[in-house]
Amino acid sequence: MARLYARRVLVAAGSSVALIGTLVLNGQTAQAAPPSPPSAATARTYLAEITEQPEGSGDGYSRAKFPHWIDQGDNCNTREVVLQRDGTDVQTDDDCAAVSGTWVSAYDGATWTEASKLDIDHVVPLSEAWKSGASKWTTAHRREFANDLTHAQLIAVTNSVNRAKGDKDPAKWLPPKTSYHCEYARMWVWVKHVYDLTADSAEKAALKKILDAC
Repeated sequence: MARLYARRVLVAAGSSVALIGTLVLNGQTAQAAPPSPPSAATARTYLAEITEQPEGSGDGYSRAKFPHWIDQGDNCNTREVVLQRDGTDVQTDDDCAAVSGTWVSAYDGATWTEASKLDIDHVVPLSEAWKSGASKWTTAHRREFANDLTHAQLIAVTNSVNRAKGDKDPAKWLPPKTSYHCEYARMWVWVKHVYDLTADSAEKAALKKILDAC
């Protein structure tokens, strides 16, 4: 619970500030990727600490219970901020919509020059989070989770790949680009660990296999 409390304070006070520090004011990007997850060794330690239990019920789940995309300042919402962060030479209009830029989707290696070709993926899907403990959270905490810019929870990827993923965990879906599996597993474990979410046995086994091979 101490880690969870610290997480709430960090997001409430620091996510927007940290992000503004990451972005260059002229629309360029200084990062072009989500925050780096912990090393594979640390992720293995985190994975061992995640409570193993079957997924809970999806009853009552709704994306509306995870409000997004929220205002992040400077007339930009979370989606628009991630597009600026994950792209290169991104230019925006007065409404903060990306009008040009280049994005490389880490999940499949595809390069795009139109923002409409991209989705912002929740690495740990909202439905997965709901069934792993988020059903017990307040709406405010689910809002933090759905808009988390501090951890590796949001990433701009090819929209069709994101939609193929749906709400599947790593036992059922992994990025088509196999060289990204280690990074993806580290991201997934980091998010679940930070938010004290549970994982089922197949999910933990799949993640352990990936991390052991990193």
